[in-house]
Amino acid sequence: MAKVVIPLGPQHPALKEPASFALSLDGERIIGAAMNLGYNHRGVEKACESRNYTQVLYLIERVCGICSHSHSTAFANAVEEIAGVELPARAQWIRVLVAELERLHSHMLWLGVAGHELGFDTLFMVSWRDRELVLDLLAKITGNRVNYGVNKIGGVRCDITESDIEMIRPVLNQLDEAIKYYIDLVTSERTLAARMLGVGTLSYEDAVAYGASGPVARAAGIDRDVRRDDPYSAYSSIPFDVITDDHCDVFGRAVVRAKELVESVKIIRFVLDNLPDGPLETRVPRRIPEGEAFSRYEAPRGEDVHYVKGNGTDKPERVKVRAPTMANAASVALMLQGSYLADVPIIVAAIDPCFSCTDRTVSVVDMNSGQEGLMDWQALRDYSIAWYKSQGISFDELSKKLSRRM
Repeated sequence: MAKVVIPLGPQHPALKEPASFALSLDGERIIGAAMNLGYNHRGVEKACESRNYTQVLYLIERVCGICSHSHSTAFANAVEEIAGVELPARAQWIRVLVAELERLHSHMLWLGVAGHELGFDTLFMVSWRDRELVLDLLAKITGNRVNYGVNKIGGVRCDITESDIEMIRPVLNQLDEAIKYYIDLVTSERTLAARMLGVGTLSYEDAVAYGASGPVARAAGIDRDVRRDDPYSAYSSIPFDVITDDHCDVFGRAVVRAKELVESVKIIRFVLDNLPDGPLETRVPRRIPEGEAFSRYEAPRGEDVHYVKGNGTDKPERVKVRAPTMANAASVALMLQGSYLADVPIIVAAIDPCFSCTDRTVSVVDMNSGQEGLMDWQALRDYSIAWYKSQGISFDELSKKLSRRM
């Protein structure tokens, strides 16, 4: 049978965000795959250089709606390290509380998406119903369901009161029962097992070689978690287990995420029982000294890395983000090898991709000379305006029309 190349994306019903795949098929089997990113660039890293550290904190939080606390905490940790300030204990524990609530709602979101990709919409509806309990808690504690704005450089902006604690405890009891159901469903439901076992295989050796991270790595038997191995905030004082699995496939990734829900609830309970008294923040100078820091954070999707360089002003000289999807995307093409075309949606979904996390800067390659360069903020804007003009769209005319309507 002749080889057929099928394009998938960047716009496709099975993809929640834009990515492009070129799949080489022999019948229904995938014999080759190439993945292209870069459809979501917003120039966030470059934009950080023209804003002060407080403004950057809120900009960085908007890299991703699901991992907003992950990105803001990773950035704040780096800036606080450069400034040489020690976070108050209560602020560190509150950061952990919000982080684990975020992990709960992220993993529940993934379970729903996985169920939907497999045609099991009951799991989608049930897990997203229970996820609302977590989002409601976040809204009551922080004022927001998404982009909570909890962090500030040097601490947190909102406290956890006794009434908050009494509000959280019964919700955790409800979640206990829901999580038991998820684990039982994932590990014993024959239809799910048939669609996940042996699909999207990534061995221990390949996971190490390709730099896999988070649940993708732990589902391949890699016992690695930044919260334990390089602890930040209050994690060094909190007991929890690192969940691993040796199935090395989509099934293993589902098991790891379902069981990590149990650990997140345990951590939240421990925080509520042991939350120390004290201030919520420490004073940080407006001008951050010269220096650089490399911050690691265990986001729900995997290891989130932030590099920050200070130059003695109130604005960072450089901010670099390596989101976990970037680490896991490299192995997707390998996971697709030998799989059926029908399994592509769940294999891609199994890394829990976030391409808005991954795409942040624009690299331009001259196809004639092969030279590569970076576009700055203004050049990107000018290029965009010129491109739309070449398509017959004038922003000047649009602005005039909008002005007349107003």
